Amino acid sequence: MKKKYILPLLLVAQVIIVNLLSLFPEFVEEYYSNGLYQYLSEASRVIFGYAGFSVGDVIYGFILILLLRWLWKKKGTWRRQWKNNLLQFTGFFSVFYFLFYFLWAVNYHRVPLHQKMAIGKRYELNELISFTKLLIPKANTTHLEITGNDSLKVRNPYSIKDIYHKSLDGYHNLQKQYPFFAYKRESTKSSLISVPLSYMGFGGYLNPFTNEAQVNCKLPRYNLPTTVCHEMAHQIGYASESEANFIGYMASIANEDPYFRYSGYTFALKYCLRNIAKINEKEAEKLLPLINKGIRKNFKESEDFNKKYESFIETLFDFFYDKYLKINHQEDGLETYSKFVGLLVNYYKDKDL
Repeated sequence: MKKKYILPLLLVAQVIIVNLLSLFPEFVEEYYSNGLYQYLSEASRVIFGYAGFSVGDVIYGFILILLLRWLWKKKGTWRRQWKNNLLQFTGFFSVFYFLFYFLWAVNYHRVPLHQKMAIGKRYELNELISFTKLLIPKANTTHLEITGNDSLKVRNPYSIKDIYHKSLDGYHNLQKQYPFFAYKRESTKSSLISVPLSYMGFGGYLNPFTNEAQVNCKLPRYNLPTTVCHEMAHQIGYASESEANFIGYMASIANEDPYFRYSGYTFALKYCLRNIAKINEKEAEKLLPLINKGIRKNFKESEDFNKKYESFIETLFDFFYDKYLKINHQEDGLETYSKFVGLLVNYYKDKDL
């Protein structure tokens, strides 16, 4: 067999293996997520964590340059050599696919968190409204603890690096109750492409090749702690966006720092209000007067940020990312983010908020 066919054929084999693994989540949980991945992720964070810049962003930039260079060199050859060119590109993608899944993405097929924690996912509207009414006083109280005035918005006084370091405290507290949320070896970076991420509508992303948590440092500062904790959840092997949202919230409110707890409570509150409004907008509007004016000003700050960076780029990336999530067995696509509300409602059914 000619060498040029080996990598493309291996890609087919890899796709089959990954889909087979999705049928055995207990195997993935035990031998990959709690086994091999623990060593791979910690090694990556040790190797790349000490760099004072986003190594992953640099690698992506280098790959993009090489890809554009390759396309430029091949621009006049596609009519005569389309088969060879296609095999070359498929070979490159085969290597990319292998590293992507081997280093991180097999976690998409682990045991779902709601099964692991023995909680449900579904809820009725009345249950969500009741939970939101319990959440609002928590957010209001934490807001007043910080501002002393219900009409002032919260301004997080910490530097971005301080937020990265303080995020560890929440995870250390959380792991005392749930050891499977343990986090070691911080590797959280401000993304070098934070402005493009803002236009794409992303708060951050995990680089699966370096295991760096890449954070959009342009986000409103009050909301940044929970975004950081969300990306850290991906680092410890929780690929599902709804699960990362849930863990990010839990790590935020487990933090003793009021700015982190405020970020967590308002993050959850925003999602709850959004989900209520999707079902019954009038019910969501009834809850707004119960929320401190200062909190609503912070929500407005987020809305203004989103409007500032609104563009066709976000629509385009939403389309592709929605398809990406569905390919990786997150059937709800971008709606997966808001599904963490179901985890919240069910988690607190027999617990105090």
